[in-house]
Amino acid sequence: MAIKIAPSILSADFSCLGDSVKQAIEAGADAIHVDVMDGHFVPNMTAGPLLVASLSPICQAANIPIDVHLMVKKPERLIPEFARAGANILTVHVETCPHLQRTIHQIKSEGVKASVTLNPATPLVMIEEILPDVDQVLIMSVNPGFGGQAFLPGSLERISKLHHMLIERELIGVDIEVDGGIVLENIDQVAQAGATILVIGSAIFNTQATIANNLAALRNAVKNY
Repeated sequence: MAIKIAPSILSADFSCLGDSVKQAIEAGADAIHVDVMDGHFVPNMTAGPLLVASLSPICQAANIPIDVHLMVKKPERLIPEFARAGANILTVHVETCPHLQRTIHQIKSEGVKASVTLNPATPLVMIEEILPDVDQVLIMSVNPGFGGQAFLPGSLERISKLHHMLIERELIGVDIEVDGGIVLENIDQVAQAGATILVIGSAIFNTQATIANNLAALRNAVKNY
């Protein structure tokens, strides 16, 4: 399964967000990642469905999916709205879903791919039973809430454990997405551990080089996976 790169707009310049997303797509982005925060589940607030709706025509024209990570309490209230806005993948946290299977099925009923995630301190066993029902698992390699954080080294073991768990259960079609602190210096290790989708923000949008050059360098670092 080829490695995919999903630029995270959390690190982009919102004053020219549309142009930045277009540049990322033209440079070969495989998806656009949108972090949604409510100021309750995580200590930050970000965008809502209107932002996803504004990006949807750009991504649809390029046949690029919008990957929405719901870092919110009671995500079931927002799932229909984000689906209508143009989300192609919706990720929910196991910590916010007391009826996780019901929430995953709700996402799928909206015609959207379903993904589950968990905070770095939450054990992987918490998602073991839901694995057959999801299209993707997101491993957070930082504590969610803010961009630009350093990669948590223990995340590599979690990625590897999940990778082997999926192989053992013959769920090789389930993507392993990793988000947080991925840079040129560690991207190879993350891919080697078993990740298939890499969410990258600061290393694409917040450097002196162009978006295209940054993406090219990151892509080149995982070309053998």
